[in-house]
Amino acid sequence: MASLSTISLSKTSSSAATTISFSSSLSTGLPWRRSTAFRSNSTRNFSKIQSKIREIFMPALSSTMTEGKIVSWIKSEGEVLSKGESVVVVESDKADMDVETFYDGILAAIVVGEGETAPVGAPIGLLAETEDEIAEAKAKAASNSISASSSPPPPVSPHPRPPSPPTPAVAAPSTSAPVAVPDGPRRIVATPYAKKLAKQHKIDIGSVVGTGPFGRITAEDVELAAGITPKKSSGVGSVNLAPPVASTPLVSAAATPKPGASSSPSVQIPGSTVVPFTTMQSAVSKNMVESLSVPTFRVGYPVMTDALDALYEKVKPKGVTMTALLAKAAAMALAQHPVVNASCKDGKSFTYNSSINIAVAVAINGGLITPVLQDADKLDLYLLSQKWKELVEKARGKQLQPHEYNSGTFTLSNLGMFGVDRFDAILPPSQGAIMAVGASKPTVVADKDGFFSVKRKMLVNVTADHRVIYGADLAAFLQTFSKIIENPESLTL
Repeated sequence: MASLSTISLSKTSSSAATTISFSSSLSTGLPWRRSTAFRSNSTRNFSKIQSKIREIFMPALSSTMTEGKIVSWIKSEGEVLSKGESVVVVESDKADMDVETFYDGILAAIVVGEGETAPVGAPIGLLAETEDEIAEAKAKAASNSISASSSPPPPVSPHPRPPSPPTPAVAAPSTSAPVAVPDGPRRIVATPYAKKLAKQHKIDIGSVVGTGPFGRITAEDVELAAGITPKKSSGVGSVNLAPPVASTPLVSAAATPKPGASSSPSVQIPGSTVVPFTTMQSAVSKNMVESLSVPTFRVGYPVMTDALDALYEKVKPKGVTMTALLAKAAAMALAQHPVVNASCKDGKSFTYNSSINIAVAVAINGGLITPVLQDADKLDLYLLSQKWKELVEKARGKQLQPHEYNSGTFTLSNLGMFGVDRFDAILPPSQGAIMAVGASKPTVVADKDGFFSVKRKMLVNVTADHRVIYGADLAAFLQTFSKIIENPESLTL
């Protein structure tokens, strides 16, 4: 049962694997019955409970998702929706997913348009039950949008760039009656770059007055709130902002280190282009920064691959990939050294994971993702290869489900196909180790009797969490991995 101001998310087994359902802020699915003890109360509030206009919320498509981007609206305003029908495509931090409606109704108004971003839980559309409520829903959507910009622009105090930081909109002369305060907290509509600037300059974005369409907060609005001259001083907000400033485009923005900015401001090179992160790039950035707090160490190990290369030539026609061979070998070695498959998440204890899930780094357009081969030690080589091909196709189509990319216990990153000899990989959060695999190349080696020969050698480097895994643990694991690669018959069993 859904209640007021809650989100109900449910995956549907009958639909595609990339669908998720949402419910609205008001649920009418409760079997309402009159109560003899509270009859007068229930009849008085009956109209409130039966409100026909529902807010469609931005769903949380993964545990790490804080905001989502509308890729496209499958349905248009005015179209009739049926329960379980896909309505909108949302881009999460790793994949695009179809979102289904949890109710029958009419899509009365689209609040967040295509290409725009909204935080998780924010309304992105309004659903009406009948045509009679469409006009009311549109008015509600318009009032919510206008309320963000209804607090009039602050030209009352045309001070040239006042040094007072975050609160330009809340000026003292706000003695005018209530400034169109909406019901509940005001929804903040801002561009992703504006949010980034606000965080960078420590500006409360809720106090910034938006001058964009429907009160949308732009980067220029945040720069004005921070006391920085906007780079584009065209009359966007039609506010008299000391005309002489227009003649100092880029230098003034970098030359005025305002309070809150770092002591060494970055100077932008003329002609450069600033490109904000995509949702996936933001997720990768966040994970990489988190990794810096983990004490890691690295161990390298040479592995002879002549036998593995010979096996690969035999099984390649059957659809087996080198990635599957390496993942299978790593999983078999982890089964003998479970501490390397362990992880520390709270800094106070570590967990021996019951499954060996090998995540493999894959470069896709606009980012990086790690599809997970679950229970890789229990699957035979051919089934593992088939599963890997399916995961790669879904990853490149941005159709992976969250459990298919965030359940890894050990990560494999292979740059050998690019001819890279060796490299170090950054440890993903919540994992104990990651293996970086280089190219297999002919190398002159000497045997124990002093005779020289040419063999193919591959260098692997493992980065590990030193809170859980020690040097001896990692060395023993790499020895086992090397033996499996050099005698790969067990991989096909």
